[in-house]
Amino acid sequence: MTVRAALPGDENALIDLIQGLATFENEPDAVENTPERLRRDLFEFGHCEALVVEVDSKIIAFALFYTSYSTWKGPCLYLEDLYVLTEHRRAGIGDILFDRLVAICKERKYTRMDWQVLDWNEPAIKFYNKKNATLDPEWINGRLFFKFD
Repeated sequence: MTVRAALPGDENALIDLIQGLATFENEPDAVENTPERLRRDLFEFGHCEALVVEVDSKIIAFALFYTSYSTWKGPCLYLEDLYVLTEHRRAGIGDILFDRLVAICKERKYTRMDWQVLDWNEPAIKFYNKKNATLDPEWINGRLFFKFD
């Protein structure tokens, strides 16, 4: 097993995993991103970063994240998605990815790490509780969507 930063050429495998995550979250038709756009966003524009896990030269898990900013605390890491293929779960891969993200926070002197978890995703909630994370029921998520040609 290898954990590494995503590289150009990984975008097709990443989109496949993103589609798997969307299916898991009961939103199989929601993915509009493309390998080309993901490649630009990761490697050309630097909008986000990703870690991948490879087993036998196949990418089987990823964590996609970016820097956010708290006016109260300073720079933060926002974990957009962490996903492990079903057949590779319960092997500690999620732990390895999460712990690597924590290490990145410490290296970069980020003040916190944020993410969201669906309220019905009990395995993920248990995972984050095991990491001593604070799952905050106080905040309501806000979102606007934009479409461009």
